[in-house]
Amino acid sequence: MADRTFGPKGWLPDRLEPQAGKTFVITGANAGTGFQAARILLGHGARVVMLNRSAGRSTTALRNLKAEFGTKADVSFIPMDLSDLDSVATAAEELLNTAPRIDALICNAAIAQVPARQLTVDGFESQLGTNHFGHFLLCGKLFDRIDQSGGRIVVVASLGYKMGLRRIKFEDLNWNEGYGANAAYSQSKLAQMMFAYELQDRVRAWQSKVQVFVCHPGSSATSLIRTSGGMATRIMWWLMSKTPMVQSAEQGAYPEIMCATERRLEQRALYGPTGRMEFVGPVGRGTLEPHAHDKADMTRLWALSERATGFTWPFIPR
Repeated sequence: MADRTFGPKGWLPDRLEPQAGKTFVITGANAGTGFQAARILLGHGARVVMLNRSAGRSTTALRNLKAEFGTKADVSFIPMDLSDLDSVATAAEELLNTAPRIDALICNAAIAQVPARQLTVDGFESQLGTNHFGHFLLCGKLFDRIDQSGGRIVVVASLGYKMGLRRIKFEDLNWNEGYGANAAYSQSKLAQMMFAYELQDRVRAWQSKVQVFVCHPGSSATSLIRTSGGMATRIMWWLMSKTPMVQSAEQGAYPEIMCATERRLEQRALYGPTGRMEFVGPVGRGTLEPHAHDKADMTRLWALSERATGFTWPFIPR
């Protein structure tokens, strides 16, 4: 049944209040849903900081945003490669030196359906290393600043968490055996969700003001598959993009903007399109399957992620 919390048309950006004085940090904001989220937030007076891997594409994105909103639009770019933990730490340090407040960190960037098994420079399977471990470290480095602002962390997940094994392959995280592009992608997105739901529990224990939300863009016309998927996957996606089962990148950005700004949201939830197969349609609260917040696996993954990244979240319950 469709979620009618925000009416028959679902959540739309016309619900946004003026965002002047607020700072939104978005990973992967030079294209796709991240770029559209930046556009919408800038249009409501926010400051936007983009954390992107490609300097060239970021320069183009900045030029396009300033052409649309004027040269005084408060948007900037910090280089960051989520697949490289040193790059993540450097970017976080620069951000902390230049952003006195962070009202929301939107973990939007991802790679998907990498056809052949690859490892990051830190030795992780590329999709898990980029999508989960990189964001795990970034969130930890920025948490205090977000807490000081009473801000939010928004994890952009994927319906792909329901594919593959539907669990974390703790016995072989790097897929040394039996690698599959979809299965590894599914694990990486499930790991992001488990991190977010475990962080919700820890935030309550720490009595922190940070709110953590999880959303997904549905089936949206972005460059995600084109930039990291194999040829067969790209062809299938191109064909699918010609059907009503794929919506625009701007529509795909609505769930993450909603989670970064809307007041009436539940934290233990998954937000996104609520129409056909939850691929498209009005944005609201969707279906969340229980394996995404299995407590034993969440706590195990958290401990493993601290060891893997070398970062221990330095927080003591108040």
